[in-house]
Amino acid sequence: MRMRQAADIRPAELDYLLALARQRSLESRSKLAQIIADLFNNGASVLSERERALMCDILTKLVREVELDVRARLAEQLAESQNVPPHIMKELACDDILVAKPVLMRSDLLRDSDLIEIVHQRTTEHQLAIARRRKISAAVSDALVESGSDDVVRTLLENAGAEISQVTMEYLVEQSKRVDSFQEPLVLRHDLPNALAKRLYLWVGAALRQHLVDGYGLDPSALDPMVEECALEGAKDMAKVRHAEKGSNAAQKLAREMREKGHLNAEVLLKVLRQGEIQLFEAMLSEWSGVPASALKRLVYQSGGQPLAILCKALGIDKPTFTSVFLLSRVGRRDEQIVDPGELAGVLKLFDEAASDTAQSLVARWRSDPDYIAAVDRIEETKSLAVAS
Repeated sequence: MRMRQAADIRPAELDYLLALARQRSLESRSKLAQIIADLFNNGASVLSERERALMCDILTKLVREVELDVRARLAEQLAESQNVPPHIMKELACDDILVAKPVLMRSDLLRDSDLIEIVHQRTTEHQLAIARRRKISAAVSDALVESGSDDVVRTLLENAGAEISQVTMEYLVEQSKRVDSFQEPLVLRHDLPNALAKRLYLWVGAALRQHLVDGYGLDPSALDPMVEECALEGAKDMAKVRHAEKGSNAAQKLAREMREKGHLNAEVLLKVLRQGEIQLFEAMLSEWSGVPASALKRLVYQSGGQPLAILCKALGIDKPTFTSVFLLSRVGRRDEQIVDPGELAGVLKLFDEAASDTAQSLVARWRSDPDYIAAVDRIEETKSLAVAS
């Protein structure tokens, strides 16, 4: 049975849900999970109190008893829902990482206290998922840093949406003496104070100086002025880069506010593009789709335009609007900005043929696993090299 409308549940349909809940076959549990997910995503606000209580009871039972793959599919479908009871969302977040990952990365129902508890009590994989959330408070960032995992800290530093306190930033700059992998993401953070950036460059320069002295017997007194000059110039250059990035951060902030107020839509996206506001377009599409900004750029400007077609299909954008978005977005490419007619024809054909549910599943994969995009890029590069040879 497929529910017609969440607001039109008849007694017989409730009996059907209860009957599914009593069965223990994988098929019946999977069917029940799909129906419950649809109800909470599409119409929980119009359920009666009795119906809502029943749905919560059944959902609680599902979360605690069904097979791992059913829980994983359920978590993926409910990750961005605003209607699921918070205690159920927390149960999903504490589950096996296959279940917890989409919830930890995307759910707004998890409180800071929930996230901190999970950081302290669950696995490194859970911590990594939290470190990739769109927005992370300073308190949660502190808990992640205290976890002691270098991979978690590096992921946190690479997340522009993570708020990091001044004290913690100073600690991480100090730790970068020991952990080289912290240095680059620290320097690239827009909120790294110039004084700390200078200190970081001087430390790196000092380490290089010592390596040259110990490994090649060079005169320290001759190296000192050159190393210091290079370090200071590097700090100045990075300060300029961070200043230039403020425009991008402002676009991200505006796009986030628009999403929170429900103002992100195809009409606004197209209007921004027509005004030539490429950074804001990218930020809006990232916020709307949930795909991290760094990964989204690779997707949007990929040759052929197929990922952009999938994104727009998943977001429910119609074909005329997509066509305009595709053509206007090409100005954001670093290479040739003129659209090949063959490229346009191919991407429109894909847009027509792509099923909405398939597009949504693919975007969910991009959203929850940014490394997947990098893997796809590597495969495409390998194919290109093979063809060229």
